[in-house]
This record gives sequence, structure tokens and C-alpha cells, in this order.
Amino acid sequence: MVTATAVQDNFTLEDFTVAPPDNMELVDGQLVEKNGMTLKTSKIQSKLSRYWGDYKDSSGQGGEVYTEPPCRTNQQIRRPDVAYLTPELVAQFGNLATLPQSFPLIAEIVSPTDIAEDVFLKAQEYLKSSCQEVWLVFPESHLIFVMTQNQILTFRSGDTASTQQILIGFSIDVDRLLA
Repeated sequence: MVTATAVQDNFTLEDFTVAPPDNMELVDGQLVEKNGMTLKTSKIQSKLSRYWGDYKDSSGQGGEVYTEPPCRTNQQIRRPDVAYLTPELVAQFGNLATLPQSFPLIAEIVSPTDIAEDVFLKAQEYLKSSCQEVWLVFPESHLIFVMTQNQILTFRSGDTASTQQILIGFSIDVDRLLA
């Protein structure tokens, strides 16, 4: 996840859905640019994308893993840092410019400029919009929060974080991911 800076007002959901601008989200009716990604957060984003992708292949679960793909929540258009789409949803929506719902599994990599309250509100927004599981990755504090509709699990340095509802069976040592 990165901080956003408003760059344009009055951009409609329909405009964004048809032609999503790069590095932009539509938040509260404003087109905002995602910024704040550091080398460290970018590396973690890349690693988690690769680990989820390798696991979906090796486990035979299939589907697709994306980085910063546009998706529609009940309120806005967001670009999660890493997202997994099941094979069924790939078949249904895989060729659209913007996913018309949240991804089932999402990860947000928290940047140093993010506000914690905003990060958790964004996770709740995803969970209210068809997402079943959100990973909030805090690189500096070596924490991973895994959120579902019913629970929030905390994994810290020395722990092994694991999926709860989507991409079943995936796990990763917190220290390995955040190294």
C-alpha cells in the first residue's frame, strides 16, 4: 500500500473501469495517484507475488496473481499491491480492464508514509466487497496481519504466516518474506 495524492476531481467509476489510468485509484470521486513505494516495499511486493504465484502452480490450485491490478470495491476503484484471483473468477473476469469486485485474496504492503487507520479501513473496504482475506504487511515492524470477515491474526518475526480461506495451504516465514 502507498499513500495517495489527489490529482483530479470528477472522474467517474465508468471512466476508470473502461480505461484505468496507471498508478491511480478512484477514491471518494477523486482520481488519486499511488505514491510512497520504497525499494524495500517494492521488493516485498515482488517476493509475495512470486511466492503466491509459485504456490498456486505447485499446489494445483491455479488462478492468477497480479500486482497493482484495478478492482472495484463497493465504494471506489482500488489497486491492491498483490492480488490473487481464483480460476473460476479468471474465467469469468480475466479479460476485463478492471475487476468488477475485490479480489478474493489481497495483500497491501504498508509504506513508511501510510497512516495505520487508513490501512485498516482499506482492508475493511476490501472485505465488504467480496474479498475473503487481506494481508497487511508491515515491513518496518516485522508484522503481518491476516484479516478475514471473522478474525484478525497477527504474525511477527519468528512466526510463519499462512492463508486462512484462499490459496489454502500457503505459508511463509515472516522473516523470509520481510528480509
